[in-house]
Amino acid sequence: MYKKAYGIIETLAPVHVGATAGEESGNLNLIFRDQFTQTGIIQGSSIRGRFRSEMFLIKGKNNSNLWYGHDADNGVTDATTESLVKFEYASVIWLPVFCPGQPVVWVSCPRLLKRYKRITGITADIPKIYSGSSVLKPLQVERKPTLFFNFGFLTIDHPNKDLSAWFPFGEELPAVVVADDEIAMIHDMALYRQSRVRLEENEKKAVKGAFFNTEALPEGTQLIFPVALKDNQETKWQPFGDDSTKGEIYLGGLESIGFGHCAIEIKGI
Repeated sequence: MYKKAYGIIETLAPVHVGATAGEESGNLNLIFRDQFTQTGIIQGSSIRGRFRSEMFLIKGKNNSNLWYGHDADNGVTDATTESLVKFEYASVIWLPVFCPGQPVVWVSCPRLLKRYKRITGITADIPKIYSGSSVLKPLQVERKPTLFFNFGFLTIDHPNKDLSAWFPFGEELPAVVVADDEIAMIHDMALYRQSRVRLEENEKKAVKGAFFNTEALPEGTQLIFPVALKDNQETKWQPFGDDSTKGEIYLGGLESIGFGHCAIEIKGI
């Protein structure tokens, strides 16, 4: 039997978890996405790998192998072991989007909030689409509360709703819930993008094939991932090396240029 827990992530910097190269030209670094909502995800293997690395540095190889399993040795049969802690992928709960006059609005959709509800077990009803949080201050256009995004206007049909139960860190933010078929378009508008280039040693021109773009989840994104813990009577899982359930770690790639810094809180352990 496994004990259920979950982790909450808040990105403190843009986070890129994806392939090293995208399309055929190799000039686009894409992030991994959920197949239905097309919103960014952080793979369970990326989360596990980072926690494993942190435990290896803090508590050594034996503890790392105990909780996260050890690698296979070439030529040795059944060399791998099952990990005592298992991670699923992290999905978006709330995504910050630039909105003139706000200047930031956190956006979600029913499908993402349903996964959050299933994992956490909260009893609140899923908010209706076009619900705005009680701290959202939309513009009044023809007496209707309205937000302006880059793609156009969005009317808030259900303003001043208490959405505090849906914010994992306790603070209700200016937020709106949109339809499942609209979140992908808003998500693409919200992504952090950066162009990168490597120059020739003696000329100010790009090395062939070394000019590319990178996309990442923006700072302030909130995500959730389930954790399953196998019962172990001998020791307790300490993901941050002590009894703390909160910590800051780096997830994904491009750490050297400021990507990946995240705050994580594990609940239920």
